[in-house]
Amino acid sequence: MFIDVSDIKVDGIDFGQYLLSCEYQYNKLWGSDSGRNMRGDQSGTLLGVYPKLVMTFRRLSQSELEEIAPILDSASQKVTYRDPQKGLTTITTYTGDWSINYLGINTNESFQVSFIARSHRWE
Repeated sequence: MFIDVSDIKVDGIDFGQYLLSCEYQYNKLWGSDSGRNMRGDQSGTLLGVYPKLVMTFRRLSQSELEEIAPILDSASQKVTYRDPQKGLTTITTYTGDWSINYLGINTNESFQVSFIARSHRWE
């Protein structure tokens, strides 16, 4: 699927300019009544589909990293992206842990950060 990188914004900042790739995941969360019976049939309550955007950042300059690091470290973000079912949409996310590998002064290698939806897709 072709994605226009200019559609990917986090807290109003165009993140497309920093990305090598962005993997869109749609993870299902099942209720505690879910599982398989003795025949192997699955049943249960689907609580929702929670989008997760795994962004792979290119090598960033120190000033670029300093611009986005506070966003990555904040408790929540507003992420705008093009959902294949809903079109251009904005969700509230939290981020997974992230790390960078400094190879020298003011340079670093690419790194990944996951932006995970706080609410399911249909809200």
